[in-house]
Amino acid sequence: MMDSFNPTWIGIAAAILTTAAFAPQAIQAWRTRSTKDVSLSMFLMMVSGILLWLIYGLLIGDLPLILANAVTLLLAGAILVAKIRFR
Repeated sequence: MMDSFNPTWIGIAAAILTTAAFAPQAIQAWRTRSTKDVSLSMFLMMVSGILLWLIYGLLIGDLPLILANAVTLLLAGAILVAKIRFR
């Protein structure tokens, strides 16, 4: 059973969950035009970190890392833009 175990599946599951976690906040921020409870400094740091993970994934050629961080960057970036735009 362990011979067929591929740790990449854990990475894919983690990527799906952590990426999808941003979707409800992004949808709510754009729907309500309210981001008063969203921390600007947290999302500036988060988007910067996600961008660095994306660059790292590109440099090492890790497709799951690239895809997960590209989508996460779009979602977290949308929240950051909403935070700045709907002040």
